[in-house]
Amino acid sequence: MNYWLMKSEPDTFGINDLKNRPNQCEHWDGVRNYQARNMMRDDMKIGDQVFFYHSNCDLPGIVGIMEVVREGYPDHTAFDPNDKHFDPKSNPAKPTWIMVDIKYVSTLTRTISLTELKQKPELADLALVRRGNRLSIMPVTQAQWDFILALE
Repeated sequence: MNYWLMKSEPDTFGINDLKNRPNQCEHWDGVRNYQARNMMRDDMKIGDQVFFYHSNCDLPGIVGIMEVVREGYPDHTAFDPNDKHFDPKSNPAKPTWIMVDIKYVSTLTRTISLTELKQKPELADLALVRRGNRLSIMPVTQAQWDFILALE
């Protein structure tokens, strides 16, 4: 099993949006970074556990847990000219962009803030806290996962 962290702005799609979806599942669309796309396409597997991270808000941090329930497949929003994630260069016959389906698992009892995560020497290698890393999807080691859960 792999572990991940996926970011979303709570005003766009937050943990409660996922929790309130039918079957508490949703596709994770709109990723337009090749490195993040490659992780979804090549590395994310059914059963992988994912931290839900709220970004671009008053208190950025980890707010919940999700699970991958469908492995990478073409992101249909890239083909829709009326969608904000439309990519005119993406071809349905050979899709550029990929998405996965995720399922709500739980909401943490508190937000584990970015500030708090940065203060923990045990998390110095966590991609989220490294300077200049702005990816919306990033791997988390099992040791990092366990340490973060223990902070709750």
